[in-house]
Amino acid sequence: MPNDSVTPSSIPTPAQCVLREMLTHAADSHPERDAVRFWRGETWTYRALRERVTRRAAALREAGVAQGDHVLTFMNNGPELLVTWYAINWLGAVYVPVNTAARGRPLAHILTNADAEVMIAHPGALARLEGIETGALGTVLVPSGFAGEGEAAPVPGLVVRPLAEPEGAVGDVAPQRPIMPWDAQAIMYTSGTTGNAKGVVFSYIQHWTMGPEAMHAITEDDVTMICGPIFHCGSTLYVNTMLARAGTIAMVPEFRTADFWDAVRETGSTAVLLLGVMASFLLKAPETAGDKDHPLAKVYIVPFGEDAPRFRDRFGVSLYTVFNMTEIASPLVAGPGIETPGLAGTARPPFELRIADADDLPQPDGTVGELLVRSHRPWALFSGYYKNPEATAAALRNGWFHTGDAFRREADGTFTFVDRLKDVIRRRGENISSFELESEILTHPAVQEAVAVAVPSDVTEDEVLAVVVAVPGGTIDPAGLIEHLAERLPHHMVPRYVRIVDALPKTASGKLQKHELRTAGLTDDTFDREAAGIRIRRAKL
Repeated sequence: MPNDSVTPSSIPTPAQCVLREMLTHAADSHPERDAVRFWRGETWTYRALRERVTRRAAALREAGVAQGDHVLTFMNNGPELLVTWYAINWLGAVYVPVNTAARGRPLAHILTNADAEVMIAHPGALARLEGIETGALGTVLVPSGFAGEGEAAPVPGLVVRPLAEPEGAVGDVAPQRPIMPWDAQAIMYTSGTTGNAKGVVFSYIQHWTMGPEAMHAITEDDVTMICGPIFHCGSTLYVNTMLARAGTIAMVPEFRTADFWDAVRETGSTAVLLLGVMASFLLKAPETAGDKDHPLAKVYIVPFGEDAPRFRDRFGVSLYTVFNMTEIASPLVAGPGIETPGLAGTARPPFELRIADADDLPQPDGTVGELLVRSHRPWALFSGYYKNPEATAAALRNGWFHTGDAFRREADGTFTFVDRLKDVIRRRGENISSFELESEILTHPAVQEAVAVAVPSDVTEDEVLAVVVAVPGGTIDPAGLIEHLAERLPHHMVPRYVRIVDALPKTASGKLQKHELRTAGLTDDTFDREAAGIRIRRAKL
C-alpha cells in the first residue's frame, strides 16, 4: 500500500479490531485453545474466557454501566483485571485503568479527570481513595475473586460493594448500538516527568494498528508472556495481538528477575516484551548451564540498547524492537537480525515520519532532530488528551504528533533513537546522548540501573553526573566505574561526577524522573573525579 493512500481495505473492520468481535471469533473458531495461562494459576480456554467475560459484563450492566461509559479499574495483573477489561469493552464501554502505584494527588487527578462513575478495584486499593477528591466516582465494586486478599473496607462518600455475577450461562449483553472501529476503547493515563498525567484516548483502530498489525513476528502458534502491567499500553498491545490471532498469552503478576526463566519454562512462553531495564537485569544475573534451555524464541527489547546483542547470544533468541508511545501506534519496528544500539526500525506503511528542528522544519538525513509522526489511516493515532485541548493542540502542532524524542534518519531509511530531547547533554562543544552513555554505564557488572544528567559546569555548558544503583549485594567503586568508562567512551562522555543511590526516583508508572536528579544536583555524597585527581584526556592520533 502506498504511503500516501487511504483505501477501505487499509482500515480494519469491526471483526478485525473490535474486542467484542475478536473474542467472539476466537471462541467460536477455537473454543478449546488456551487463551491465557496464569503462571502458577488457572488456564482458560477461549470458551471459558468468553463465558467469564459475558458474566462479568452482565454484572457491570446490572451495576449501571452502559455503552460509552468510562469505567475505572484499580488492580494488578491477573484474572480479575483481564476479565474486567474485556467485559468493559464487551459492553462498548471505555476501559480506564489506574496504575496500582497511584496514590494521593496524582490519583485524585485521574479520578477527577476521568468522568467515571464506577470503579472495579482490589480491596487493598480502597484505603487510597479515602481523603482525596474522587470526581464523578460513586460506586466501587470488589470482585469475589479477591476473597481472602483483604477486607473491602468502606470509603466515606462512596458505595463499596461486592461485584455479584450471575451463576451459570447468561444471555448476550448487547451494546445499544454496534461498536465501531473508531470508537474509544480506552483512556490510559501517561504520567509525564512533570505535571499531571494526561488521559490518552485511543480507538480500536489505534490499538489494532499498534499491536496486531505491527507485531508481524508473533503468530497464533506463539505463547506471548505478559510480564509488564496491562494497565499500560506497552503490555495491552501484546494481549490484543494474541487475541487477534486467537493465540495464547501467559500472564505473570509482575516482572521479577529471579522468577523470569521459571515462568517462561512453566508456561511454555515463546515471545516476550522486555521494556526498559528488564533485559539488563536478566543479563546481570549469574550465568548458568541452562541459559539456553527454554522455549523463548522472540524477544522485543525496547529501547534497543548496547547490551541487546549480548542478550541474544547468551540466551539464544531472536531480537526485535519497536518504537511506540500511548499516543501513537508502533510506527517503527525492526528485527530479526538487528545489531545497532538505538535502532528503532523503518517506517510502517500507515505512517509518515519526519525529523524536524525546533521550528518543525524538516532536517536532512544524518541530522538529529525531533521525531514527528502522522498517519494516513484515520484514527490510527490517539484521539486527543481527555479534557485537555491545549495539550492536544500542542502535541499535534502543524498536523504532526511531536514525540519529544530526538532521532536521526539514516540514508537507508532507518531511524535511530538518540535521546529524549530534554535529556541531551552539551559538554565542551559536544552533544552527549544520555541514552548512549547510560547503555555504557550498564555494561559495568556492578551497576543495576543508571541515569546520566547534566549539572552546571564551573567553566561552560554542562558537566555530566552519573547516578547509579548497584546490583543486589554488590558495591560500586566510583573510581573503578570511571576507569571502566574511560576505556569505552570518548573523553567528553566520561562523567565527571558519580553518585550512588539505593533507588532512582520514578513516577507511578515507573518512568524515571530525571528532573529530580537534575534539581538535586551535586549532593554531599557525590564523587568528583577531578577532585580525586582523575584526569581524562582527549585521545590523539
